[in-house]
Amino acid sequence: MISAIMTDIIAMLYFWLKSAHIIFVIFWMAGLFMIPRFFVYHQESPEGSEEAAKWVDREGKLIKIILNPSIIVVWVVGMLLAWNIGAMADGWFHAKLLFVLVLSAYHGWAVGYAKKLARGERKLTGKQLRLFNEVPGIAAAVIVILVVAKPF
Repeated sequence: MISAIMTDIIAMLYFWLKSAHIIFVIFWMAGLFMIPRFFVYHQESPEGSEEAAKWVDREGKLIKIILNPSIIVVWVVGMLLAWNIGAMADGWFHAKLLFVLVLSAYHGWAVGYAKKLARGERKLTGKQLRLFNEVPGIAAAVIVILVVAKPF
């Protein structure tokens, strides 16, 4: 009974939920593109400087205001949508889910690295961080292809 009611509610709100999912994916991806660039600028600032402190603040705000709320909405709404359309049994959805898990792990890594930078630990080079900046773009391209083309 509750499952049927939930299905009806999700079906009525489907296009609103789908819109919210896309909007928050855009927010999340913007944050994932920005954070490694912030890390590069942070690492290029003198250690212990006022500029470095500003980057710690900027990184923290990006995580708290954009990245963390977005990942929550993306996951919750995305799973509701997948359940509603019966995507859980489809191969393309399993592949998409794998890439979303990769992006989620990347998000976790970025939050952890921001904490390290805030403590003054500069473990990676600017070049390495610039390479890490490619991860969300590649994952997003694969996810879009999987969702639109549904190749399997």
